[in-house]
Amino acid sequence: GSGQALTLTAILDNGASFVQTYRLEEGSYNVDYNVQVLGLSNYLDLSAGGIRLNWVNYLSKLEKNETYERNYSTIYFKPAEDSADHCSCTGDDSESPEGKLKWISATNQFFNTSIIADTYFESGNFETEVLGEESEALKKVAASVVLPAENLNDFAMDMYIGPNQFENLQAYDVELTDIVPFGSSIFGTVNRWIIRPIFNFFNRYFNNLGVAIILLTLVVKLALYPLQYRMIHSQSKMGVLKPKLAALKEKYPDDSQKVQMETMKMYQEYGVNPLGGCMPIVLQMPIWFALYRFFPASIEFRQKGFLWASDLSSYDVFASLPFEIPFYGDHVSLFTILWAGTTVIYTFYNSRHMDMSTNPAMKYMQYFMPIMFLFVFNNYAAGLTCYLFFSNVLNITQTVVTKRVISDDKLLKELEGNKNKPKKKGGFASRLEKAVGEAQKMKEQQEKNKKKR
Repeated sequence: GSGQALTLTAILDNGASFVQTYRLEEGSYNVDYNVQVLGLSNYLDLSAGGIRLNWVNYLSKLEKNETYERNYSTIYFKPAEDSADHCSCTGDDSESPEGKLKWISATNQFFNTSIIADTYFESGNFETEVLGEESEALKKVAASVVLPAENLNDFAMDMYIGPNQFENLQAYDVELTDIVPFGSSIFGTVNRWIIRPIFNFFNRYFNNLGVAIILLTLVVKLALYPLQYRMIHSQSKMGVLKPKLAALKEKYPDDSQKVQMETMKMYQEYGVNPLGGCMPIVLQMPIWFALYRFFPASIEFRQKGFLWASDLSSYDVFASLPFEIPFYGDHVSLFTILWAGTTVIYTFYNSRHMDMSTNPAMKYMQYFMPIMFLFVFNNYAAGLTCYLFFSNVLNITQTVVTKRVISDDKLLKELEGNKNKPKKKGGFASRLEKAVGEAQKMKEQQEKNKKKR
């Protein structure tokens, strides 16, 4: 070897040789890897299409959260005419894709070793084996690819040995970024081309990923505020109508269906949409699902701290427990506690004007979700729970301020104005009212039939 290059040569009889050359690129994670098979036709059986390159890799334990690290580690491969695929991340698996292959990659949660052919591998077989907790490695991954016979005089490859940094992988222009597990659906697209660039922009100017999380939260909340305003406005109108709804229950104390029908009529009469508060939540859900994949997959958050969290890509440990609670863990994540607490506060504040007398169980079910997710998020990436907590803080702030701006007197005038306007036929409220009316008629008919008997 010399300088940044290493050449390994095996010489056989009659001048035949097998040569492997590794060349390091300055300031790069790339290694040029060349294989030359010269004069070996008398020694090799090339009937299978070429010679086989076997590669075995043990994926090491590198991160604090071993469970998530294990679930983000596997072997990827890229068929020449198809999207990248991989062996199972959660169990033993083997794959033998049809056709030629462009690259293979043994991938940890945040690091990978990839082999990229200048042309193509003829074919390949891939295996993963999940190792026990007592093992020093997470998994054993194995690849066996065929180097085509026509290129054996000089088969060139690139080896990338380094972090799963999106820009580094994108530079190869062979879809190697697919090994970063942002997701393959629309959520993956949102992560790659919307959320990732936003974080990079904020991090470039503030150099603190915790601040970048808060700024992303602020951007999302400002973008959705017009819908948030409509939601709060709709909830406030329902609050103003609450005395009238209570009067309906007193008028029909033993007929819940009649109360529902009259309630729908009142909503339509006063121009109130009982589902008006759902849209901001629905529009935020793709962002929530995307971020669920984004934080544990982005190496930029690895070992980057914020407040009491030492690693935003893994769970924050505010307090360690002397024992392990099933499904919860042996630590307390403060961001998760704060998120759950502010969710309960926000839910209570918003539900004060909601009429749940027809379904009392809903009053308590709405608090079940944050309690249940205490167990899910306690072991999840602190970046996500940090985002969710600050999102709740901004939700509460927007709601309190907006409700102070919207006075009951103005709402009463608006509702009376809606009542006097000519009503359009159709719409969800009309269909719902019609369905409730038909149910009421069926009930009345059943009662008449009982009396006849």
